Amino acid sequence: MELTPAELTVLGLVIERPQHGYDLEQVIEQRGIRQWTDIGFSSIYYLLAKLERRGLLHVPEAPAAAKSRRVFHPTDEGRRVAARNALAFIAEAHPHPQPLLVGVANLTMLTAQQYEQALRTRLAQLEARIAAVQAAQHAQGPLRRAAREVFSYSLSIMDAERQWLATRVQVSHDQPDRRQDRLQEDA
Repeated sequence: MELTPAELTVLGLVIERPQHGYDLEQVIEQRGIRQWTDIGFSSIYYLLAKLERRGLLHVPEAPAAAKSRRVFHPTDEGRRVAARNALAFIAEAHPHPQPLLVGVANLTMLTAQQYEQALRTRLAQLEARIAAVQAAQHAQGPLRRAAREVFSYSLSIMDAERQWLATRVQVSHDQPDRRQDRLQEDA
């Protein structure tokens, strides 16, 4: 049974500690999980219900009142499926869509100044994201190995992009016409 990244993330958090949807939202927010996966607040309950229907999660006892919070627990099958999917996600290199590349592939529509300004804007946004992820990492206190690895990988990827962007935005401002010529030659 294959899981989406969002499904595996939610299932993994429940395997880590049985919890209800609101608890999951808090953990997702605290750990900065939205920096690397698409899990909206409203989709948490949808994912929990889907994983429960598939037999990967269960609620051991019915809540006393209809509005009580349902605490989800992993099933044995949920643990097996999560482990299989985690191994596959780690071992298999998958291409992932990168909107930046779509924009760069269409440079002929931009002037050199527009391109450089877009790169500067992206660099500033990336710097802010790096700071946010670092703050989330430090706010956690002692981290489990999985969390340390997620932060390490995420920060490494963002740092690599920051370095790439930094080399691109250091184009000399002395010769704007040559930049335009170079951009058009590359087209």
